[in-house]
Amino acid sequence: MQKALITLGIAILVIGLLWPVISRIGLGRLPGDIVIRREGFTGYFPITTSIIVSVVVSVIIWWLRR
Repeated sequence: MQKALITLGIAILVIGLLWPVISRIGLGRLPGDIVIRREGFTGYFPITTSIIVSVVVSVIIWWLRR
């Protein structure tokens, strides 16, 4: 459990440090990400971005457990 929490903390730190780079490549504004804008409300559903992040994280976890 300690190892998992440390790994999660490091991953969050790395993502936070790389956020300016991630924003520049368009992650979060992909086709398939749904944005609903109405008066007084904005809803954002990053479906495609979530799928891509999930696949990348799954591959990394698979690679680390090998």
